[in-house]
Amino acid sequence: MRDQVEKALSKIRPMLQRDGGNVELVDVEGSVVKVRLVGACHGCPMSQMTLKAGVERIIKQEVPSVTEVIAV
Repeated sequence: MRDQVEKALSKIRPMLQRDGGNVELVDVEGSVVKVRLVGACHGCPMSQMTLKAGVERIIKQEVPSVTEVIAV
């Protein structure tokens, strides 16, 4: 499942990198994916919206067995 999540993240990265940010996969525990928002995304007031409306949505779309994506 980790490879599938990485593949989904590769689809999201260009969007984040355009704004000076990025996302790193930290861990996959069961159906929960842990990521770290870095660069301009770290500390951005919109980061939670980016995480839930962008990152989580795409990962769940690509890897249906994922139930939640959390930032660590």
